[in-house]
Amino acid sequence: MPVDFRTAVSQEEEYLRKLHPTVDDIPGCLSLLDGFLMCHVLNAQFKSLYRYGRMSECGDKLEAFKFCLSLKSMHPEQKRDAWIRRRAEELAAKRLGKSSENVWEVRAGPLQNWPPTLLNDVAHSAESIP
Repeated sequence: MPVDFRTAVSQEEEYLRKLHPTVDDIPGCLSLLDGFLMCHVLNAQFKSLYRYGRMSECGDKLEAFKFCLSLKSMHPEQKRDAWIRRRAEELAAKRLGKSSENVWEVRAGPLQNWPPTLLNDVAHSAESIP
């Protein structure tokens, strides 16, 4: 049963509230800045180039850092709620977006005549010999 975006966000929020029960559990701006800077180091760029054929994209890490800076004037509990809401929306969008698993079709039963029996292969090979 497919899940709509609003339901996925609420599920992700519930999970994140359990994962980060207090204000101290959410990442600080300094750790987000570290993540952004580590994305630009030579090792990370080479790894991304090797794995995906392109340089790593660090824009999402920069946006997370800027969002954290925008929360500085909020009360700590409001800051936690805003961070959880934003992170839940990101995770829900990722979960509902395209995935490499979307290329597979679920089968109701096993394939017919698979694997082929050795007797069929021998008979087919014998027919093809002139």
